[in-house]
Amino acid sequence: MIDPEALADPGLHAELRGLRARVPHLTGSLIATTDGLVVAHDAATLEPSGVAALTAAALGVGARLAEATGQGEFRELITRGERGYTATYAAGAYVVLTLLAGPEANLGRLHLEARRAGQRIADLTDLALERNPRT
Repeated sequence: MIDPEALADPGLHAELRGLRARVPHLTGSLIATTDGLVVAHDAATLEPSGVAALTAAALGVGARLAEATGQGEFRELITRGERGYTATYAAGAYVVLTLLAGPEANLGRLHLEARRAGQRIADLTDLALERNPRT
């Protein structure tokens, strides 16, 4: 299990704020470890610990589904509800990025920005682990 504190980097919060600025109708964001612990979040209206735990569960199901259907390694999962979207993206080997967006969100824009942010988040968390290898 990865210690979320070992992943701490000020750039993670900056990345989440940048996503909010670049993606219209984004209502929240969360970076969590793959086993469901909060690393960083930018969402006033959600309970981060609960969402992180649910994200880990969804990641597990999504990864198994991708593997069972021959689609390869997990990359992203999107859920559409009547009030908007919840999207989870792989962000390296140790963390995932979960975004919440309203129903009027442009999914193409959401995917584009989230995939780019996911790579930057992966780079930041990998560097943080190199500097502080607590697990």
